[in-house]
Amino acid sequence: MKSTHIFIAHRGESYDAPENTLAAINLAWQRGVKAVEVDVHFTADNEICVIHDGDTLRTTGKKLIVRESTKEELQKLDAGKWKGEKWAGERIPTLKEVLASVPSYGKLIIEIKCGSEILDKLKQDTEESKLRNEQIEIIAFNLQTLAKAKQMMPQYKMFWLFVSRPIWLQCLFGINPDSAIRKLKKYRIDGVNIGDKRHFKKRIIERFTSKGFPVYTWTVNDPERALELLESGVDCVTTDRAAWLAEKLKDKI
Repeated sequence: MKSTHIFIAHRGESYDAPENTLAAINLAWQRGVKAVEVDVHFTADNEICVIHDGDTLRTTGKKLIVRESTKEELQKLDAGKWKGEKWAGERIPTLKEVLASVPSYGKLIIEIKCGSEILDKLKQDTEESKLRNEQIEIIAFNLQTLAKAKQMMPQYKMFWLFVSRPIWLQCLFGINPDSAIRKLKKYRIDGVNIGDKRHFKKRIIERFTSKGFPVYTWTVNDPERALELLESGVDCVTTDRAAWLAEKLKDKI
């Protein structure tokens, strides 16, 4: 197996630290993780904040709608205490702050959780970060948003997110491998990022990789399953425990 397989820290080292905070992201870099995935939303004052949900309730205990709130209002909330007292005071970071944290060896994978309204600012923030093109990748479930992002920022690799489903549902949603590959080619999308479910099999992975499309997967915290997926041809595994998983499998990959 290639030694270049990497583990992506899902929302940072989110098993140990509060997700999508600088604490979790910097913990990943400190542990030598080579790639971190974060989620982004657009604020009322046209800033990009790093948070998974469309509102702040789950991770702060107070409910603000991200799109209806300013960066200042969002950053007054405590996004760390829910994970433990040691993390109290962690804030919802901006994408600019996260981009500034990326070391020379690191890669930031940015998941767009909203629509195309974020793209002008996303282009501005990523280009102003001065990171190398290969240090930034963009992912999204919404193919139209991703396609527009690719038009605006062709220098970055982009991956279409979807969940593995039974064959009949793949056909219903238009994401069986053959139709997905046609869409990838049409919009010049670089690869796929497929949620790991029991329907996610080697034959699906090989269908994409045989056509030159890399395959990422999420969210895998079990070493045996991660190894099985890597051996089946998955390029990158997104996990809540990236450093731990890499250590567990260091002699097998």
